[in-house]
Amino acid sequence: MVYFSYAVSNKGMRCTYSTTTKFDLGTTEEEQEEVEVHSLISGKMLYARMRLLVLLLVLLMVLPFIADAERSDLRFLLTSNGTLGQKHSEGYCAMYDICGNRTDGKALNCPFGSLSVKPDDLLSSKIQSLCPTITGNVCCTEAQFETLRSQVQQAIPLLVGCPACLRNFLNLFCELSCSPNQSQFINVTSVDKTASNLTVGGIDFFITDNFGEGMFDSCKDVKFGSSNMRAIELIGAGAENFTDWYKFLGLRAALGSPGSPYAINFRSTAPDSSGMIPMNVSTYSCGDALLGCSCGDCPASPICSASASPAPQRKGSCSVRIGSIKAKCIEVSVAIFYIVLVSVLLGWGFCHRKKETAPVSRTNPLVGVTNVGVLRHVNSQKDENIPVQMLEDVPQITNGVQLSIVQGFLAKFYRKYGTWVARNPIVVLCSSSAIVLVLCLGLIRFQVETRPEKLWVGPGSRAAEEKQFFDSHLAPFYRIEQLIIATIPDTVHGKPPSILTENNIKLLFDIQKKVDAIQANYSGSVVSLTDICVKPLGQDCATQSVLQYFKMKSENYDSFGGIEHVEYCFQQYTSADTCMTAFKAPLDPSTSLGGFSGNNYSEASAFIVTYPVNNVVDEEGNDTKKAVAWEKAFVQLAKEELLPLVQSKNLRLAFSSESSIEEELKRESTADVITILISYLVMFAYISLALGDTPQCTSFYISSKVLLGLSGVMLVFLSVLGSVGFFSAVGVKSTLIIMEVIPFLVLAVGVDNMCILVHAVKRQPLELPLEGRISNALVEVGPSITLASLSEVLAFAVGSFIPMPACRVFSMFAALAVLLDFLLQVTAFVALIVFDFLRAEDNRIDCFPCIKLPDPNTDNGVNQRKPGLLARYMKDIHAPILKLWGVKVVVIAVFSAFVLASIALCTRIEPGLEQQIVLPRDSYLQDYFKDLSEYLRIGPPLYFVVKNYNFSSESRQTNQLCSISQCNSDSLLNEIARASSVPDTSYIAKPAASWLDDFLVWLSPEAFGCCRKYTNDSYCPPDDQPPCCSVTNGACSPNGVCKDCTTCFRQSDLQNARPSTTQFREKLPWFLNALPSADCAKGGHGAYTSSVELKGYEDGIIQASSFRTYHTPLNKQVDYVHSMRAARDFSSRVSDSLKIEIFPYAVFYIFFEQYLNIWRTALINLVIAIGAVFVVCLVITCSLWTSAIILLVLAMIVVDLMGIMAILNIQLNAVSVVNLVMSVGIAVEFCVHITHAFLVSSGDRNQRMKDALTTMGASVFSGITLTKLVGVLVLGFSRTEVFVVYYFKMYLALVFLGFLHGLVFLPVLLSLFGPPSRCVLIEKQEDRPSTSSQI
Repeated sequence: MVYFSYAVSNKGMRCTYSTTTKFDLGTTEEEQEEVEVHSLISGKMLYARMRLLVLLLVLLMVLPFIADAERSDLRFLLTSNGTLGQKHSEGYCAMYDICGNRTDGKALNCPFGSLSVKPDDLLSSKIQSLCPTITGNVCCTEAQFETLRSQVQQAIPLLVGCPACLRNFLNLFCELSCSPNQSQFINVTSVDKTASNLTVGGIDFFITDNFGEGMFDSCKDVKFGSSNMRAIELIGAGAENFTDWYKFLGLRAALGSPGSPYAINFRSTAPDSSGMIPMNVSTYSCGDALLGCSCGDCPASPICSASASPAPQRKGSCSVRIGSIKAKCIEVSVAIFYIVLVSVLLGWGFCHRKKETAPVSRTNPLVGVTNVGVLRHVNSQKDENIPVQMLEDVPQITNGVQLSIVQGFLAKFYRKYGTWVARNPIVVLCSSSAIVLVLCLGLIRFQVETRPEKLWVGPGSRAAEEKQFFDSHLAPFYRIEQLIIATIPDTVHGKPPSILTENNIKLLFDIQKKVDAIQANYSGSVVSLTDICVKPLGQDCATQSVLQYFKMKSENYDSFGGIEHVEYCFQQYTSADTCMTAFKAPLDPSTSLGGFSGNNYSEASAFIVTYPVNNVVDEEGNDTKKAVAWEKAFVQLAKEELLPLVQSKNLRLAFSSESSIEEELKRESTADVITILISYLVMFAYISLALGDTPQCTSFYISSKVLLGLSGVMLVFLSVLGSVGFFSAVGVKSTLIIMEVIPFLVLAVGVDNMCILVHAVKRQPLELPLEGRISNALVEVGPSITLASLSEVLAFAVGSFIPMPACRVFSMFAALAVLLDFLLQVTAFVALIVFDFLRAEDNRIDCFPCIKLPDPNTDNGVNQRKPGLLARYMKDIHAPILKLWGVKVVVIAVFSAFVLASIALCTRIEPGLEQQIVLPRDSYLQDYFKDLSEYLRIGPPLYFVVKNYNFSSESRQTNQLCSISQCNSDSLLNEIARASSVPDTSYIAKPAASWLDDFLVWLSPEAFGCCRKYTNDSYCPPDDQPPCCSVTNGACSPNGVCKDCTTCFRQSDLQNARPSTTQFREKLPWFLNALPSADCAKGGHGAYTSSVELKGYEDGIIQASSFRTYHTPLNKQVDYVHSMRAARDFSSRVSDSLKIEIFPYAVFYIFFEQYLNIWRTALINLVIAIGAVFVVCLVITCSLWTSAIILLVLAMIVVDLMGIMAILNIQLNAVSVVNLVMSVGIAVEFCVHITHAFLVSSGDRNQRMKDALTTMGASVFSGITLTKLVGVLVLGFSRTEVFVVYYFKMYLALVFLGFLHGLVFLPVLLSLFGPPSRCVLIEKQEDRPSTSSQI
């Protein structure tokens, strides 16, 4: 007895529509006492049977004596005349005719031997059409043959694509049922009494191992397309060899269960004394010239092996083995380069040190200025040994700076502008504020974008276009609602116990009952799961749950057998009727269980319940809104009822809906409001301290800058609101990142300039009027502030070239906000500085300027300007240490080592953005994604979409796509099958489900139960479907309505087994509407309903069709990226080879496309950003030398930051790319001010380095480093992981790297290789004004 399960699967789901078929051909499960029955059929049958009963009684009496007398393997029954007959010889039958039926209706053969019978011509032709190896006499009646034919017709659709396998398979059962020499290899070993007749109870089937091996080898790789599995899984329970297959085929079925009515024991050798000869009909190889199979069904065929394209190899990184250590080539290269660099540096330092110790002339310390050393010495030292007359004769010498054209223009502008602002602060403050407030009016049109596909996918991306094509031409991917119920690991062994217990399954029924009872409200109507779920056959929901083994009904639990039934279904889910789902499909246990290894489903530690829900292309459609309403109710139920219920059973629950991520992202916008506010308050407090003078009890109320700091913070917020208002006015939607990050970012950037401006004003001589101090301060720091701000704006603006919308919009908003902040700083904030200094000079209290204190006689400290602690540290400690040669060598060596190590580490940065990171830490999705990665054992569905398939007879494209017999060896489906054999590199788990293969098989005349027609040429369904049968008590009984139906075509009607253009066009709709059933499992309804677009196919062109397979399980972000790249490379190669447009599609591609070229995007944007800074520096300073040094330091900071990303396992994605680009702009501030101060200082390089640190070091440390540090530290307490990883960790690393490079490495680099000074000595006569620019 053989039984089969035929399955067809709905798009994207691991579920298949199945019907079950049993071949009533007999098996035996265990060897019984061997009794042989032989009777000559003569006279009346009743008389013969009565005599047989008598003989059986005699046999029961004499058997013990026979057993003692003979030790033969066979024990024979007496014949009718009492003598031993020739039972096992040529021309004799072992089972002839049908003698009864079991109570479940299964036919039972007669256990009587007889001579083979010559059939009439009609029966002979029928037998020849199915069993060409049987000629002449036969051992089957017409009724037996019809039983054989009706049963094997159900297997034909599975195997007809491989003719060799089908022929071998048919030969096995043809010989068993009808061979004229049946008695030579069939031995009836037990008989049963059915009604008043004896029937076969079990047989031995002697068959050679050669036949078994040949049949198994020809069938082991045959695919059953619609279920994405091998046919042997359905007709052999996944047998790994022919003996396992035989055991499966020989099982005896229980009453009411599918299977054989008697047992078959397959044996390879017969006892010598029996005279029996094992059956050894010739087998056909799947590579046979006449009956050969396709390469997909026979990859071992020599033709296929010769034409097979080489499997794609995963690109490995270059590596070098040094002893037992294996290192990457880049690591070895940078190590060698570093050794050479340090050696050169030490050699150069040693030689330079020797030259420095030698006596040298101390004249001309300033390059390019004639006799400048003497003049500088006279002016600065005022040597008392020089006669007074000589001093009087020497013209008056002063220091001046030879500025570039741009710097000169900026200096003149800021000098005049500073004076004007100091005189008109109210006008400047009101006008600048008014302009920004006008921009803020755009906030009326403010909107926030929260849809993930609109945030992370560029509209012009290839993945977006392919998704649009797939959704509009085929069908959108369904929505997923999921529950994961898992056991808690044992505290002793750490291993979770099995989830498969009676209590847990009953708990699952309770949970399912609650889910089914969900009634969501949408526009006044009630929405339940049955209203929105995917229904493959239009009736029951395709819920993926182990409860499907009980038809989703709790009352079936006990009647089906409880846990034992579940474990039985784990092995027989493709074949047993009782294991079929409520939606008439087998359920793969790997889709509903998790936490097991291999196929050990019983050790599973988690239930995975999946509810596929219908999706629509139009996201504004009512169906989607109904689904969203139900999803919200589903999540609420899970939180309020299911979670406590599961936890009370000492289990864990994780859950998710399709809209969960979007809803959690919305919630994220409020998750860190307190954290961000605290960050702003901390920065504001620090600003107030940093802007003020050293606190003194007597003057604190006057010298503090709290009001000025608060005003500066308000200006920052105005700049952010102005930026958001402007873009809102032009129709650009904001994002949550903009609302949360940009204010902090602009505040961190803007605070620097506030501190630098205030400190510059404080450094001016107090004897100057306020307008003079303001003017001089702007001339001193204005160019460097302008340079830094423009660099930041350009660096942020470069991010607008990133294709990801969220990051592009973020960069646009940030660039405009920084620009507005800069403009407000040099306008409104300068005006506020004027007001604040006027307040202080007028002895008015900070924060309460209306209150004026009496002017004390003692100095209140306002008029004192002593160097601060940081300034003294920079001048007296920091700079002298950096001047030491040993320190310089160590600094250069250490920083060079870190940057080279970072270059090597950069290769370890993986692309991606873990979903858990973008969600709040307390989100219920955190546990869901963790469990999903831990328990899921299947990969995402993968579709290969073919555009404009030409199915006409003149085209070769049919054979270029299919994978059955006569298809090209390099066809698309054959190539997919080959790729699935190397899943480690292709990321394709199994061959594709092919509507085309199944359609061609369905059309085949050999599949005579499939494509049928009435006499009027209309479609006729299989005999086991209405109206061909009548449904009574759940069973469909033949009614004769379809007795005149014939196959759609004869073999002669087809051209090389392929339909003509007209035949293809006419029958394709029939196929897509045909329901799968026992008589024909190839029906395309449900399985392929959405796999083919029929619109416009009348012209011979199918615009869109898809072939479904699966990716391997993808656990990491990098796996998703690699799988997408592998699928695209595969489809591109096949498309070029076949000249057919093919592309891969998976639902996650649209979100991961950005990572395919993320490195290229990052490098291009970084090069543009650094290049923009270089150009700005070059234009403003007109110094290639200075610009090159800034460029070098910026590049080192960025590379070091990427090295830290590798150390901290921070992935490369659009967020980190934007951060890297912005780090260029932020790092500029650490470099520009020190470099500019060095450029305008006088003396040798060491002295100029000291002056630069003394002048700007304190401002860089307090105004740039600490302002960013205090704000960044607060982000470490954020509840959202994305803030912690991408804003706290990266910005903290950036602050430390900027500080170290700006205040340690850059000064050392300038002291060694700094550009010449712009400071010159100006000869100024009393009657001749200077024409040079002065400070």
